[in-house]
Amino acid sequence: MQPSLTRRQAIARLAGAAGAAAFAPSAIATSAHRKQLLVLFLSGGASQLETWDPKPGTKFGGPFRAINTSLDGVRIGELLPRTAKIMHRLAVVRSVNSNLPDHEKGHYAIQAGRLAPGYPVLGSAVAKLLEQPGDVLPGYITLRRAGPKAYTDTGDAGFLGAKYEGVRVIDGLPPENLIVPGGINAAALESRDAVRRAADQRFLRSHAKAPINGYSTTFDQARALMQRREIFDLKAEAPKDIERYGRHDFGRNCMLARRLLEAGVPCVRVVHFDWDAHQDNFYWHQMRCAEFDRTFVTLLDDLEQRGMLEHTLVVVTGEMGRTPQINNFGGRDHWGRAWSVAMAGCGIKQGIVHGATNDLGTEVKEHEVGIGDLFHTYLTALGIDSSADYDLNGQTNPIADPAAKPIKAVLA
Repeated sequence: MQPSLTRRQAIARLAGAAGAAAFAPSAIATSAHRKQLLVLFLSGGASQLETWDPKPGTKFGGPFRAINTSLDGVRIGELLPRTAKIMHRLAVVRSVNSNLPDHEKGHYAIQAGRLAPGYPVLGSAVAKLLEQPGDVLPGYITLRRAGPKAYTDTGDAGFLGAKYEGVRVIDGLPPENLIVPGGINAAALESRDAVRRAADQRFLRSHAKAPINGYSTTFDQARALMQRREIFDLKAEAPKDIERYGRHDFGRNCMLARRLLEAGVPCVRVVHFDWDAHQDNFYWHQMRCAEFDRTFVTLLDDLEQRGMLEHTLVVVTGEMGRTPQINNFGGRDHWGRAWSVAMAGCGIKQGIVHGATNDLGTEVKEHEVGIGDLFHTYLTALGIDSSADYDLNGQTNPIADPAAKPIKAVLA
């Protein structure tokens, strides 16, 4: 701090500049009239043959039937009976070819829309591109259970910097240390924070800005979450609603995702694990689909009833599909050449099935879609010009892969 300022004066000046109102609940943006993104990520790779693109009666079709849906002539796997009844509200792309039968590469590429490393994933890009003045909550939050491999969180903000990194919420619990330790009152907390800000300002005069600004952003977001800690309290939900979502990790996380969207978070991702069925594929898909089917429909219904679906894009994807061939362990292995993605809500036509695979599901037959095309489509549905560039200190970088393009057939 400058010698001409007393400690008390410095604290008062910085506290005034920071503005206590900046953290007041009334200053936190709400979800009204803003576009938002919800990604339901089926980690491990769901089988398209047991879900969106069944091939019953063929040598690779497996034991399950295809069932009629609310769309005339369109059938999906019998493990998704509730979803079948709302197919008229969805857009399904059956012709994705990422050609990436690898978890880590697939996780990054399907979310970044590129193979080249260092680009922001979809959640971080949306947090940046849909940012509004007054936003203090994190722009991108991932909900997941503890345990599985770290590749489920590959990527994040890339060159956009720390402000747009995803915040991970594990097992539905609030991030750690959101409660002020006992013995520290509000005045003491504000004084300490003011000293931190003073130190930041001093370092900014002679050091690179990006690391310091990123560090400061982390404090600001943490403080905003401290003041909105009630978002994470699912006890505020009626027991019957908890039952509707399901008393499992995916159900609780989807309910929490809805609450975060209501609070104004631009992008929320929910990770649903254990789709990587190299053995006992049909047993595992019975279990996984039973959770997903009920919770997915409940979540869409709630978003629609609250008037949120019209400005919220919902994407259902994984990092890959499963092989048509069934291995010696009754499993399906990694497959990137012909699989499916589903969408609903903001900017998406309802009741659309785009693209097709051949009779055995081994190859795309028509309207092949790449990872870059999907990325363009998501941004376009959210009202973002996917052909535009990021401007980073005078240097430009395309927001989406210039070699790809939006899928016009599924866009409203």
